[in-house]
Formats: sequence, C-alpha cells, structure tokens
Amino acid sequence: MNVTHLECANCHKEHEANKLQNLCGECGKPLLVRYDLAKASETLTKESLTNREANLWRYREVLPVENEENIVCLGEGWTPLLRTKTLAETLSVKLNLYIKDESTNPTQSFKARGMSAAVSMAKELGVNKVAAPSAGNAAGALAAYASRAGMETFLFMPKDTPRANVVECEQTGANVTLVDGLITDCGRIVAERKNAEGWFDVSTLKEPYRIEGKKTMGYELAEQFDWQLPDVILYPTGGGTGLIGMWKAFDEMETMGLIDSFRPRMVSVQSVGCAPIVKAFHEGETFAPEFPNAATVASGLRVPKAIGDFLILDALRKSNGTAVAVTDEDLIKAVNEIGAAEGLFCAPEGAACLPALRILIEQDLVKENETIVIFNTGAGVKYLECF
Repeated sequence: MNVTHLECANCHKEHEANKLQNLCGECGKPLLVRYDLAKASETLTKESLTNREANLWRYREVLPVENEENIVCLGEGWTPLLRTKTLAETLSVKLNLYIKDESTNPTQSFKARGMSAAVSMAKELGVNKVAAPSAGNAAGALAAYASRAGMETFLFMPKDTPRANVVECEQTGANVTLVDGLITDCGRIVAERKNAEGWFDVSTLKEPYRIEGKKTMGYELAEQFDWQLPDVILYPTGGGTGLIGMWKAFDEMETMGLIDSFRPRMVSVQSVGCAPIVKAFHEGETFAPEFPNAATVASGLRVPKAIGDFLILDALRKSNGTAVAVTDEDLIKAVNEIGAAEGLFCAPEGAACLPALRILIEQDLVKENETIVIFNTGAGVKYLECF
C-alpha cells in the first residue's frame, strides 16, 4: 500500500519491493520494508484505530500487501496485555509488571503474526511452494497459513522438536522432514534444495515480510499503553525477529507522530545452553558467532546463529538495554510460578523472562515503580515433554 522499497539492514542498498526477494544481493544480510510514512500517517491515526478490526491488519498502512484479497488472516494479533499483581508481589522491588500473552494467537504463538504477513506477500507475488527450517512454532504457523493460502509447505525440523509441533504441522497439510541436528542444519537443507525444488524460502529474516507481521507487537504495546511505551521490555530471543520488529515499529511510530522519542530498554533473554546474543553483547561484538553445542529445553531459544544478530545487538545498545541468560532449571520453574500466580501456562521461552527479570533486579538494572513488559511468546501446552 505505502511501500516504497526494500533496504538492506546492513549496507543500505535498495531493492525492488514488488518482486520476490530473499537476502541483500550485495552483502547477503536481511532486507527491511520501507514505507512512505508521511502518506501512511494521513489515515493511520490514534482516532482511526478506534473502530478497526481486532487483529494485526488494523495497522494496514504500514503492512506490505497491496491487494487486500491476498491477505491471509486467521485472526492473529491484538493479544492481551495483562497486568500481574500476585506475580509482581514476589519481586523484591515494586514494579508495574505486565505480560503480553502471545499464546492467544492462531497456532498458539507469536509466529502467527510473521507468517500471516509473509504468506500474504508470497501469495501476492505468485508463490506456490514455501519452505522453512523451524524448531517448532514457526513451522506450525507456516503450515497453517500456507494451507489457507493454497500453497504447499515443506518443513525441516530437528528430531527433538516438541511432538505437538510436529503433529500440528502434519495435521495442517505440511510435508515434514525431521533432521538429526539443530535448526541451523535444517536451514542448510532448505538453502541447498530450494532452487531445484521451486521453494520460496521463508526462513527467519531471509525474506523481508515476517518481521513486518511481528513488528505489530510494538504497535499494539503503544496503543494498549495509550501511546506511552513501557520502561523495559524483556523478550525471549532465538532468531530475534520480534525484538528487531518492535524496534523498527517504534521508529515508524515516532516518524508518524504516534509516539515521542522515548524508547524502552530492550532486554534479550536466552538460555545458558544457547546464548550467542548474550555472549556477543557482553563481549562488545557487532555480530554473534555461532554458539557451540547449543542445547536447551526451550526449543525456540535453541538458535545457535541468528542472521539478524547485528540488528538485535544494535537495538539492545541503542536502548541502553542488556542481554541475560538463565538456566533451563530456572525457566522451567518459572512456568509453574507464573501459572500458579496468574493462571497462564506459558511457553518455556516466555517464562525465561521471569528469572531474567530477577537478575536485572539483583543488578539494579530496573528501578522501583518502573513499567516492565515480559513477552510470553507461546503456549506451554506445546511443550509437555519439558514437564
């Protein structure tokens, strides 16, 4: 609708927006969608949002699909922002603590947002077959949206992916291959076979549009907080597209006059068994080397090498945020703690934010009466093997 071009996030080379694109043709880094935000702001206003549909397509002016008939929607987005009371009382500092509960999305995770946008654009650009590597929830979302769009789906998942994710993909029409390895190994298979097989690769940040769906979490936070962003956002980080997307959304909203220049301190949360972003952040690196022997029960955090690593690290530093790793023991314990206190059966990835918050408190990195948002990125029921 208001798309002007695609821009490389690294070298800033411009690419055409109306044709299939994966990575930058110049440097091989992710492409980002750019909009005519002046034009978008004419109709995307605080007042205009009042009566719009309760899904992510309410932010239509800053989403990429040109023809609305190509939108593939299952009701994704506009998830609850829940104020916690009992849980907040367990902390040693008085905080205004919220959980953004992404488990209420179709396919029960935030991945639905990205796949709605990516599959819609794939449909608009004439794609018939899509493929991706996945540690779980992204595969389930891609299978669902691609089936709804009439596409074939080819998924490559580690053998130890939670069984619920595998069954979900099979039951929503996908071709599933289980791989003896990590998500990076699955990604190599897609890269090696996609041209011969005629697949369009919708891997994390290897096409420009999944991030556009996920950035709507940032728009929703702003709207749900009456256009005043929280002080701190804790985000469980595997590929990191959600964090990168929200950071992009904040800049877009400021340009359109929806928010001011204030930014939350962004906190990347990982497992000690797979913490490439945490390690790179604290060692002052621009890119995060592949994490050796990656292992964690939180399958969504088991991403040893993220292609958007430099964007995650840039957002953390520009926001005066940080990166924290927690043990698997603590994140599993936190699932029960959050569930017993607030009635939410969180995914292990989302629950990891609670022990991470306690580490921030111990390090005096959050202050009394600050507003904190932790993201529960999925439903705990998909991870029964963990318990």
